[in-house]
Amino acid sequence: MTFFFVDFTGIFPNIPGVALRHSHFGCPLSLTTEMEEIMTKINLREQYPDFYKTDYIIEVPDEVAAVMKEHDRLEAAYRRRTYYHKAHYSLDRGDGIEYDALFVSMTPCELYERKVTMEQLHAAIAALPDKQAKRIYAYYFLGLTESAIAKSEGVSVASVSESIQRGLRNMETFLKNRL
Repeated sequence: MTFFFVDFTGIFPNIPGVALRHSHFGCPLSLTTEMEEIMTKINLREQYPDFYKTDYIIEVPDEVAAVMKEHDRLEAAYRRRTYYHKAHYSLDRGDGIEYDALFVSMTPCELYERKVTMEQLHAAIAALPDKQAKRIYAYYFLGLTESAIAKSEGVSVASVSESIQRGLRNMETFLKNRL
């Protein structure tokens, strides 16, 4: 029976805290690290009470246990601060917080559809006469009123309103012909 001795120093060169445990035949049995000796036991039922109904104890490195303890400490401090400053939020307040809480990110298909729609809309606006395009942009994108547009251009409100309506009809025919 012949035994071969393999040099593993090239595979694990100078890694601090890593040592090879050898059998009496000279072959490595396993890697041992300093991390195996510095472990903390935590109960996952305390961290995730909805998921673990019984005690489930695991060993984690001290660094992980410290991060988990720091997170618990910061979360408790946040709850105390919220209670102290009475910073409770109602979802039916009407300022959009409910929408932000419920908003689900859009799918790639929805993102592409939105991009194509915006490109078509901009192409339709670009095809309009200059005055109509500027008035529609000011009214719908900048949020100006018809009277504010009329005042800035020095024309009547009726002419601005008529110009916007004509521009919308022109955009409609442009988009119908293009699609």
